[in-house]
Amino acid sequence: MSSIWQAWTNISLVMRIIVGIIAGIALAFIVPNVTAIGLLGTLFIGALKAVAPVLVFILVIHAISTHKAGAKTNMRTIIILYAIGTLSAGLVAVVASFLFPTKLTLPTSTEEISAPSGIGEVLETLFVSLVANPITAIADANYIGILAWALLLGFALKAASDTTKTVITNLSEAISKVVQWVIQLAPLGILGLVFNVVAETGLSTLSEYGRLIVVLVSCMLIVALVVNPLIVFVATRRNPYPLVFMTLRESAITAFFTRSSAANIPVNMKLCEKLNLDEDTYAVSIPLGATINMAGAAVTIAVLSLAAAHTLGIEVDLWTALILIVLTAVSASGASGVPGGSLLLIPLAASLLGVPADVAVQIVGIGFIIGVVQDSCETALNSSSDVVFTAAAEYANER
Repeated sequence: MSSIWQAWTNISLVMRIIVGIIAGIALAFIVPNVTAIGLLGTLFIGALKAVAPVLVFILVIHAISTHKAGAKTNMRTIIILYAIGTLSAGLVAVVASFLFPTKLTLPTSTEEISAPSGIGEVLETLFVSLVANPITAIADANYIGILAWALLLGFALKAASDTTKTVITNLSEAISKVVQWVIQLAPLGILGLVFNVVAETGLSTLSEYGRLIVVLVSCMLIVALVVNPLIVFVATRRNPYPLVFMTLRESAITAFFTRSSAANIPVNMKLCEKLNLDEDTYAVSIPLGATINMAGAAVTIAVLSLAAAHTLGIEVDLWTALILIVLTAVSASGASGVPGGSLLLIPLAASLLGVPADVAVQIVGIGFIIGVVQDSCETALNSSSDVVFTAAAEYANER
């Protein structure tokens, strides 16, 4: 049995997901009445729904409590650029989602959905969620409350002993390992999800995902080729494209195939050395960027959250959209270190729009279906931006 599992995990996740999609479509046409196949998708969604609240809670506490001060002077500029880049990516995604709204067909009924009446109701819900009991917040998947309590506990634990921080680190690694186990089963879960969609609504439904992919990838290309160069130009007052194209060529392509910002850190370090950047700075900024610089994740969270709202017919006003941009940027910074991390944070942003947790988790499932393209492009944008902004900060200080 262990040898079968080993052989299964030795195959790349991308290939396993592709096989799952193909098998789901085939089985839906061959044996559409065997509903037990769809149970795989239900179980996968259930596992994601169960682990996501604990994941957010533990990872945010760990990130805040173990953060060490004393960074170089360039770090302040780099962190500001990281924040601007992530916020800008969220803005691009929100604008694109309004210009090209995407509606998706969900396998379960979405009737009796009450949308927030406006920014007042949204803010009221937000503040009430902030003061929810932490245990209740986790049990009810109240991501606003989870994030608030995790931030408070993280700051409170900054003064804790090294032993306590070691325990927090071990918990973070443990929950990350559990998520990795769940993600390993994604191909089977996606097989069940695709089977349900095709068996219930036909193959034409999958064409909707093509539109979703186009919106997602287009937003990421705009961020990489327009927004990031503009930020670099404002900071450095020099032509940004030689730097941008070099990072896309030598960092983004590698990250696209590894689908891991962490795995791409050595590549980015080597590129920074090639650019003659300060080693003391990039030795900190590149690993930090792999953790908090998440422009691609911001795009994914915003586009899919608004797709959920459009699917349910929820009208999103301007002020709610502005809050969504900020919330997207903040939540995206917690998406690192876990495969599919940005998808697991979609319920957090979607809850702001009045999207029920059950529907949001179905959107997460759709995200995994298109993840072969989405996650690769997201990681390429995230990782290459680390070098772009690290170099931009140093060039800006040389002016």
